[in-house]
Amino acid sequence: MEIPWQRVSIAPMMDITDRRFRYFIRLINPQVKLYTEMIVAHAIVRGDRQKLLAFDHSEHPVVLQLGGDNPDVVSEAAAIGEAFGYDGIDLNCGCPSDRVESGNFGVCLMRTPQQVADIVAAMRRRIRIPVSVKCRIGINGEESEAGLTSFAAAVFAAGAASLTVHARTAVLGGLSPKQNREVPPLDYEMVYRLKRQFPDREMEINGGIRTREAIRSHLLNIDRVMIGRLAHEDPWFFSENPAAGISARFAVMAKMAEYASTHESSDMTAARFFANMLNIFHALPGARFARRFLCEQGRSLSPAAAIAQLSENFTEVGA
Repeated sequence: MEIPWQRVSIAPMMDITDRRFRYFIRLINPQVKLYTEMIVAHAIVRGDRQKLLAFDHSEHPVVLQLGGDNPDVVSEAAAIGEAFGYDGIDLNCGCPSDRVESGNFGVCLMRTPQQVADIVAAMRRRIRIPVSVKCRIGINGEESEAGLTSFAAAVFAAGAASLTVHARTAVLGGLSPKQNREVPPLDYEMVYRLKRQFPDREMEINGGIRTREAIRSHLLNIDRVMIGRLAHEDPWFFSENPAAGISARFAVMAKMAEYASTHESSDMTAARFFANMLNIFHALPGARFARRFLCEQGRSLSPAAAIAQLSENFTEVGA
């Protein structure tokens, strides 16, 4: 069974899913749904919207993820995002970092389902594109299946088109965001049971999904699958031709160099530009050499020059 990539998403990830990385992934896979990094709604309303929200049309379908707890501010940011051409707006109710908790958004919003419903309803009044929510199965020490069900019911009643559930509880005040992606145990069955309670609503599962077999298995039980860190660790996993050789990967990197020449300043170095894309050579002979070359030699080379030199030298190290 081929992977139905249109039912797969790349998760919003801070410091990873910026506009460069999204363009990069779109070159590898034309079908997966892409998300921005979480952007604080206040920053969009008050800040440099062009810098925060501009993206290439080839990224579609792409969803803007917002962080915030004020219905008026979040809905205004959503309207701005719609005007920029995003295909949907997602509300972050899953991030467990101390920074978002201190701002009263992220996963701590799961404590106040009515507030989340108010935010969703406010967005639905302002925009026509779909609104979605991303959450956890709960907060450590406070979680319950009934609580998750009530949260989902409130979100859908307010007009959300889809709910993405990271199948882990969030541990606040004890674990880092990285640990929160690894330490709490996964409970996929709870997410499946939630889906069965809302059979006509779109739901997506997230957390620890790292193989094509796992994608296929999850899609037997739920509408969509969202994948996070694997997209950064092994972006070629998403290729529709995973057996393609090194030339296909260099073709992607050459197109990224063209992107840099159009969208970046003339002093952009290869080391800076390709920082999120180094793992395109994952598991290939010479992958370490390629990463080191782009990180070190790339400090003084343009993206185009670096890729040209790397492609000439790559076969010499065993590729």
